[in-house]
Order: sequence, then structure tokens, then C-alpha cells
Amino acid sequence: MEDRITAEKLEKYFKISKEALEKAKKTPIAKKAAALKAEREDFLDMASRYISDASHFEKKGDIVNAFAALNYAHGWLDAGARLGLWDVHDSRLFTVDEE
Repeated sequence: MEDRITAEKLEKYFKISKEALEKAKKTPIAKKAAALKAEREDFLDMASRYISDASHFEKKGDIVNAFAALNYAHGWLDAGARLGLWDVHDSRLFTVDEE
């Protein structure tokens, strides 16, 4: 098992996190969370900021913190999906059930 953070692994996680962020932005809020529009925007903002931080760290050659920031970004996206802040049913990008 490979346990190092390689450039390829970092690139893969950038791609997945950016794809999940774009999907979350385009997907409407779930009916059960309609009153949480401000929270939805906050979660999207936090995920965007962590992806931006990851890019900053990568440019500095700090791949450990870049990888950590991507994991934080995806944590915000997964939490938002679980709360219904975006109505997604894509278990490849989020920790949600398929419909």
C-alpha cells in the first residue's frame, strides 16, 4: 500500500474536490433544508477557501498541507451533502446514498 502523498495523488484529490464543489454549487438545496440557505452559502464558501488554500500550499511545494486542505474542503462538502444543503446522490463524490 502506498502511503505517500505523491503529485499524482494530490492532482487526483484536487480534481475530485473541485468536481464535487461544482456539483454542489449547481444542485438545488434539498427540500428538508430549505431554511438553511445562508448555511449552504457558508459551507460552499469554506470549501472554496480550503481548495484555494490547497493551491497556495501546492505552489509553495508544501504538498502535505495542500493535501490536508483538500481533505478539509471535502469534509465541508460531505457534511453539506449529509445535511441536505445540496441535493446530491453521487456516492463517488460525496458520502451519500445513491437513489
